[in-house]
Amino acid sequence: MIRWKLMLVLSVVCLVPSLSSSSTRPTISITPKVIPKSGDPITITWSGIDSAGKLDWVGIYSPANSSNDDFIGYIFLSSSPGWESGSGSITIPLVNLRSDYQFRIFHWDESDINPKKHDHDHNPIPATRHLLAQSELVSFEHGRGPEQVHLALTGRVGEMRVLFVTHDGKESFVKYGLTRNKLDQVAATQVSRYEREDMCDAPANESIGWRDPGFIHDGVMIGLDEGKRYYYQVGSDSGGWSETYSFVSQTGDSSETIAFLFGDMGTATPYSTFVRIQEESVATIKWISRDIEALGDKPALISHIGDISYARGYSWLWDNFFNQIEPVASKVPYHVCIGNHEYDWPSQPWKPDWSYAVYGTDGGGECGVPYSLRFHMPGDSSEPTGTRAPATRNLYYSFDMGVVHFVYFSTETDFLPGSKQYDFLKNDLELVDRKKTPFVVVQGHRPMYTTSYESRDTPLRERLLEHLEPLLVRNKVTLALWGHVHRYERFCPLNNFTCGSLGKNGEEWKAFPVHLVIGMAGQDWQPIWQPRPTHPTDPIFPQPVQSLYRGGEFGYIRLVANMKKLTLSYVGNHDGEVHDAVEIMASGQVFNGFVNADTIASTGGLQSRLPLYVKIGSLLVLGAFIGYVLGFVSHSRKNNTWTPVKNEET
Repeated sequence: MIRWKLMLVLSVVCLVPSLSSSSTRPTISITPKVIPKSGDPITITWSGIDSAGKLDWVGIYSPANSSNDDFIGYIFLSSSPGWESGSGSITIPLVNLRSDYQFRIFHWDESDINPKKHDHDHNPIPATRHLLAQSELVSFEHGRGPEQVHLALTGRVGEMRVLFVTHDGKESFVKYGLTRNKLDQVAATQVSRYEREDMCDAPANESIGWRDPGFIHDGVMIGLDEGKRYYYQVGSDSGGWSETYSFVSQTGDSSETIAFLFGDMGTATPYSTFVRIQEESVATIKWISRDIEALGDKPALISHIGDISYARGYSWLWDNFFNQIEPVASKVPYHVCIGNHEYDWPSQPWKPDWSYAVYGTDGGGECGVPYSLRFHMPGDSSEPTGTRAPATRNLYYSFDMGVVHFVYFSTETDFLPGSKQYDFLKNDLELVDRKKTPFVVVQGHRPMYTTSYESRDTPLRERLLEHLEPLLVRNKVTLALWGHVHRYERFCPLNNFTCGSLGKNGEEWKAFPVHLVIGMAGQDWQPIWQPRPTHPTDPIFPQPVQSLYRGGEFGYIRLVANMKKLTLSYVGNHDGEVHDAVEIMASGQVFNGFVNADTIASTGGLQSRLPLYVKIGSLLVLGAFIGYVLGFVSHSRKNNTWTPVKNEET
């Protein structure tokens, strides 16, 4: 009996520490557990972490059954006030990846850092050895309809293309009409998708980067009256319908063209991930949203010339990108051309011997497949991938919009004489009706002209100058727009590095193309300007005479044109105002290069044409960005300051 009582006492004593440990075990909870739609916020709350460390982190997982190492993002618990107590909370928006989410808390300290595992920003990737807690599953509400809605022109008046994503690919439609309450016309959609096996390399074809992309639906609204506001929804009775969107249809003989142009924007996430994200992209979309609202019932166009989402093989960043642009891309057509971060990989089909330093692994193993299927541009340009993946589409095409003929081409595939692309460019430029569209705008990703120190692309620029510049000059192209360099730079009218006469003093002049580099929409990796040839290592970067304005601030370009004049304005993200502008006459003469908003206003430039831009300024805040604002409260960047032209690099 005594022996039995002693064993009972020992058992109780041994049990007490176990009970104590269980009662202080870390916990994590999520509210709400069902999210209505992409961009809506969730709150992550935790408690009970003993000896909380500054490197402890919460991992974000979707699908919820992903292994510990296959998180899509992470946030350090130290970003929450009072984290040292072992308790805290973080609120972030989530994007619908068509799978459940789960959140897991890990302890991580400096002894666990693996110097061989870093992200693109040279930060160590968190380790998953010490799991402290994991949440219940979080899902998105069913029956809310498709997402990632975006428009595109077909090249035919009276039509508008719309693309969107569903989780199951079931039959879906587009309902549209001239009033919000009478969507009496219906268009069917075609469905496509891509598989993990279509990716050509890592990380796109590995579990750490691959996620189910859903099903991409593609429909065309036809029979549109010109210049009218149309309302539309996408979806089905079984899967649910989207909210009601609207756009203004194109006018075939319009005497005005309005467009917003940029390159290299990318996407922002409220968490860190394996690649560097582009936080400035939020501001770019915000200011363009303001401009679209100010237009009222005028049609417009968005042009994004390469380096689209910067997913680089991490599939969920494409979902994040389309959710981010939906507030503008559902209202105006969103047009693109391919960049190195959509396409490049070592075994790409066209890789001539001179390009070994040009084309690398920038595409993250995507082979151009997500770009090709998630967008549908006019024309039928395509090139085989050499793998089981579908052919790469959306490479070169053109269309008229109002008084401007827009041309897009690929710097990542063959553009040399004898190629299909070269023949397209030659024939297209020669056939432009300048009486109908007096202005021609050519766009490609890697620049023909730049004063950045981008020596890797030298062989490509040499061939652009040798083979394509003569086409541009001979056919009197108005503008050549480029991305790739994450800066803004405007050149004089150029031919073979020589400025053409502007004809301001009555002398003879020639209509040479005006080149602009506009890759400043989001990517914040900034190259330096070209140094002095005799002092390449000294931090002095003189501005050549051909370069009339250059700056390092983020922003985008506004284009407004009528039959007589085309005006370009450089809008800065830090204040939403114009900081450079140029006017090009239909004759080809170039006038009025401005360096500040006051000068532009005093000369009757773009502000006189669209006065709402300046007057409403920062007062317009779109509800579509509320979720992102919430997510960036604790993740915000430092304030930018404007960098004037002709300064020494610091």
